[in-house]
Amino acid sequence: MKTLDLISRITVYEDHSELPIEWQDLLDKAHEAAKKAYSPYSNFKVGAALLLNNGEIITGNNQENAAYPSGLCAERTAIFYASAQFPEVPFNKLAITAINPKEKLTKPVSPCGSCRQALLEYEQKFKQRIEVLLAGEEGEIYVLKSISDLLPFSFSNDYLP
Repeated sequence: MKTLDLISRITVYEDHSELPIEWQDLLDKAHEAAKKAYSPYSNFKVGAALLLNNGEIITGNNQENAAYPSGLCAERTAIFYASAQFPEVPFNKLAITAINPKEKLTKPVSPCGSCRQALLEYEQKFKQRIEVLLAGEEGEIYVLKSISDLLPFSFSNDYLP
């Protein structure tokens, strides 16, 4: 028997003002996208801003539906649009934030499992890490060097025939 240690390195910033300017801008765009989310059922608004290698910034937000599985998360909205418009351009950075109208979010919001898997696909496709910034409405902000840090033991195309 052996034990495997899983290590994800997370850089923690105390607040928005400590971030490098590029991250501040991306987080601001994610926050603006969250404000525009269509979330009449949960009232939980999520925004994502994706920086592509060509300098384009694509935003997305959650889109809910009365038939819950028919909606789509902010992260997948952004990456699928980016891939449709710029199919050969790798993704560089992704900022994710959310707004809870009942109480201010003071800890970082993390993507769901489906979004993690979808994001990892693009990291593998382009053979390039996607840096990830996770934030709430205020408080600490986490920055990870790779999507794979969010999804250890991930499923990949290496398993497929």
